[in-house]
Amino acid sequence: MTEPNPPLLQHFGALFRHPVEVPPALEFDERQNAPVMEECQLPLIDLTALIKHHNERERLACSTAICKASSEWGFFQVVNHGISPELLGTMKKEQLKLFQTPFESKASCGLLNNSYRWGTPTATYPKQFSWSEAFHIPLTKISEEAGYGEFSSVREVMKEFAAAMSELARLLAGILAENLGHQTGVFEDICDESTCFIRLNRYPACPISPEMFGLVPHTDSDFLTILYQDQVGGLQLMKDSKWVAVKPNQDALIVNIGDLFQAWSNDVYKSVEHKVMANRTTERYSIAYFLCPSYDSLIGSCREPSIYRKFTFGEYRSQVQEDVKKNGYKVGLPRFLV
Repeated sequence: MTEPNPPLLQHFGALFRHPVEVPPALEFDERQNAPVMEECQLPLIDLTALIKHHNERERLACSTAICKASSEWGFFQVVNHGISPELLGTMKKEQLKLFQTPFESKASCGLLNNSYRWGTPTATYPKQFSWSEAFHIPLTKISEEAGYGEFSSVREVMKEFAAAMSELARLLAGILAENLGHQTGVFEDICDESTCFIRLNRYPACPISPEMFGLVPHTDSDFLTILYQDQVGGLQLMKDSKWVAVKPNQDALIVNIGDLFQAWSNDVYKSVEHKVMANRTTERYSIAYFLCPSYDSLIGSCREPSIYRKFTFGEYRSQVQEDVKKNGYKVGLPRFLV
């Protein structure tokens, strides 16, 4: 059978054979080697009161827990979130089919709007390399039949999955906005299918090093992210200057705050650095939904005095891409401080 794995070892090896000058050590790089705390469980929030419209006291308690976790952790997990286990399970099965396709087919057949990615093309030295592959799919492309080829069964499942994730993301974003004194629908007009997207991730087993990144340390350039992951583990986040290994919970979805919500909330909510560590013997799968605004949307702080200057999402994305191309890593919000 043709190998499904991308040539990660070959690409990674080339970074050793052809070394380049490593950029000056910055705080971003120094934190990569921070100690890892024991595995812990993220704040766990039951969304029943929001989904089923329980009484106001229960709704307020749930909302308070969401906002507290977003401020103190930047991450939390949710149960009773309204997305059925059957849908999640079906989406996982279809995801497996896609990634089990031979590498040559994934890389060349234009599958899912040519959205296949692997490794880190911009990496210039080993610590910038991600041992993973992914399909990075804009929501606007999910309905296009032409992009699925022999995987037509993926289309309907992904449409249902994307719709469910979108609804949940907007519910949570509304709660976070309301806590800051704004209408719950403040993001409805600026977050549309043209810039929101889904990323299907696979982290192949990595036998060469227990310290290999499945995904390099980073923050998310969106309002918020919802993650559906398997039970393999590997996700870590920065908490109190230490890496925290997140204990998988098969019943929960993970939610994390992105850069745009941190800027918009004037640092009330925290976009926290996180990474994925590869597993020596076992592959890992996850699916992420990213709530993003249109590129011309202005991201200004909701409170004054503002910590950040006003910028558009398009400007932010361009700056991130420029920094990654020039330095090999993302700088992010510090570029936009007043």
